Amino acid sequence: QVQLVESGGGLVQPGGSLRLSCAASGSILSINVMGWYRQAPGKQRELVANITHGGTTNYADSVKGRFTVSRGDAKNTVYLQMNSLKPEDTAVYYCNHVSFLGDYWGQGTQVTVSS
Repeated sequence: QVQLVESGGGLVQPGGSLRLSCAASGSILSINVMGWYRQAPGKQRELVANITHGGTTNYADSVKGRFTVSRGDAKNTVYLQMNSLKPEDTAVYYCNHVSFLGDYWGQGTQVTVSS
């Protein structure tokens, strides 16, 4: 089992920034992919960004150039730096961890972009 705990969500004005954090614990393998998904009202959950153990990143087209995903030195943490936020970024953001042992999700953290 892997436990994921997200933090850093909140209310921010358009054009502002937030930094989300996710800490993983439990049965962690060195080879894994961690990332962020989001789900807005009336929409399906979608990939925002992810990062492999080796540092390869992948971003949704809608966030390229604005968001940055990174790992901590311990490799069991992942961050999402969100800049130039837009109202359409409003969603619940979920941390995700995938390895040969399984696919795990955090509870989610609310991000609201509004003036």
